[in-house]
Amino acid sequence: MADEAPERHRPAGRLATYFHVHLVSDSTGETLNAMAKAVISRFDGVIPIEHSYALVRSPKQMERVLDEMASAPGVVLHTLVDRELRSQLEEGCRRLDMPQVAALDPLVTVLSRHLGASLSARVGAQHALDQEYFDRISALDYAMAHDDGQGSLEDLEAADVVLCGVSRTSKTPTCIYLAHRGIKAANVPLVPGQEDGERLTQLKNPLVVGLTVSPDRLIQIRRNRLDGLNASRASDYVDQDAVRDETVKARRAFERRGWPVIDVTRRSVEETAAAVLNLVNERRAKRLGGPW
Repeated sequence: MADEAPERHRPAGRLATYFHVHLVSDSTGETLNAMAKAVISRFDGVIPIEHSYALVRSPKQMERVLDEMASAPGVVLHTLVDRELRSQLEEGCRRLDMPQVAALDPLVTVLSRHLGASLSARVGAQHALDQEYFDRISALDYAMAHDDGQGSLEDLEAADVVLCGVSRTSKTPTCIYLAHRGIKAANVPLVPGQEDGERLTQLKNPLVVGLTVSPDRLIQIRRNRLDGLNASRASDYVDQDAVRDETVKARRAFERRGWPVIDVTRRSVEETAAAVLNLVNERRAKRLGGPW
């Protein structure tokens, strides 16, 4: 989180506020990290200095964590399940005069009351090697094997969704993100004079989604890409007229085939993936005859 440029969030003339945030987890720490990032992003001009402590599962480990915290006072967030470790952390934070928050407690309390169910004391339960876990691994393998137009038409039939769009419309990272949600996603690029997506009209199982982007934004992204590769810019790849024609043809092709379209111009990968997920779930609900 601390690597992100703060200028875009900081009001003019105001100095940024730096603070230490300690993230303590008895599992991988991914959930806690995502929660902290989501909350801190809502504050302008604030830059966290993040300290992560994952797989903390013994009193001795907790002692080391508290020793490190003492050298960098700040806010403590945790998702500890073990009662003894929680008590040890809470006592240590009181001694250090540092605020601590059990990040999942409010939601857990509400769900427990609503469901009338007891809580699991199993550490890392959300990362158990269950079928959902293996589905995610399978989806990730599929996304990598069917990236950038790889695979036959028969292979693509196994996909839940196929993303189609011109080069640099975030197709690959969106597929990877979807794979982590258990969605088998492939992507096919539209290449002027080579691939126009027509073969995808033969697909029966997957949902085909077209990704579009504004020409100006696409040119900017492609120029940055070429700069990163130290490549020449003298090509249709970044020519304004050529790019505009490329994007217009792509949008018309999507509309002609009746594919749902997502404009990624102002969307992050996460937002694009969320929009795709909504389309996939809507389609599944219709197939099952349920409401959406």
